[in-house]
Amino acid sequence: MELPVVDLSRYLLQSSTGESDPTQLGTDLIDSCREVSRILKETGALLVKDPRCSAEDNDRFIDMMETYFSKPDEFKRLQERPNLHYQVGVTPEGVEVPRSLVDEEMQERFKTMPDEYKPHVPKGPDHKWRYMWRVGPRPSNTRFKELNSEPVIPEGFPEWKDVMDSWGYKMISAVEVVAEMAAIGFGLPKDAFTSLMKQGPHLLAPTGSDLSCYNEEGTIFAGYHYDLNFLTIHGRSRFPGLYIWLRNGEKVAVKVPVGCLLIQTGKQIEWLTGGECIAGMHEVVVTSKTKDAIKLAKEQNRSLWRVSSTLFAHIASDAKLKPLGHFAESSLASNYPAIPAGEYVEQELSVINLKGKEASS
Repeated sequence: MELPVVDLSRYLLQSSTGESDPTQLGTDLIDSCREVSRILKETGALLVKDPRCSAEDNDRFIDMMETYFSKPDEFKRLQERPNLHYQVGVTPEGVEVPRSLVDEEMQERFKTMPDEYKPHVPKGPDHKWRYMWRVGPRPSNTRFKELNSEPVIPEGFPEWKDVMDSWGYKMISAVEVVAEMAAIGFGLPKDAFTSLMKQGPHLLAPTGSDLSCYNEEGTIFAGYHYDLNFLTIHGRSRFPGLYIWLRNGEKVAVKVPVGCLLIQTGKQIEWLTGGECIAGMHEVVVTSKTKDAIKLAKEQNRSLWRVSSTLFAHIASDAKLKPLGHFAESSLASNYPAIPAGEYVEQELSVINLKGKEASS
């Protein structure tokens, strides 16, 4: 199955004219908004083309991260901040634990899946490094200071802040447009989601997996899991391997066209829609196509680090997660009691091993 691509250009053009009333958008744009909400509901994933986010921007970012991840482990560990839940700086390989490794209910669900749709079963932590870089302003007054910490910049990368901020701001801008379109499509006010995202702990969080070490088919880089945030956005990776599960249980390999971005639903949008959207399950593994890409990279003398240009867009830590508008009346709304977003994030981080004893003291 090929995911449809939604071009954001027309919505951006309409927004630039100052037209903010959804009822004045015109039938075509309203239909596009409904299409966005429908795809997010049915698949948990959406491909978008945003004229502000070019393939060259993505390449510049990935080039820098390939250089960083190829540095010695002892250099990278200088940017490690376990006392801050690894929410800034680097998370070394072997720290993040996939939810499916510790969630018994998820493990039981595996047994009921048809063989062709079953995920790879993780046997330990993920074979990936990750770098967390905060994007956008943070609140001056918050209950969740450790989720809103100062950024960490590695030595020897004078372009670091510019590249990270530039790509991060472009991707968060794309998420905001999708969030507006989804809100309109769901019959909510245009700013229903974006107003809650203001000063959220958004994180540009690229991963790096060393394909010179881990290249056997079936090797797991990110075990079967959902994202705990609102929406996740990725640029195109240079090595395939991402699988998603549609709402009907079907497992699909994702192909991101050049110049496009992939958006996935996280747990916070599930909360805000009372289960109308559910957090999309996904995994990243070495496939035969990954091996083909490794072979080509070797022939072209390119880096063998698989970098994902991932950004986690969050609801503000002090904002309440609860079903919005008409979703509060749904039969599933009681499954989503009101909770501060930051409190929910901390609960999830504890489960996946990113909030240690030090961090909770």
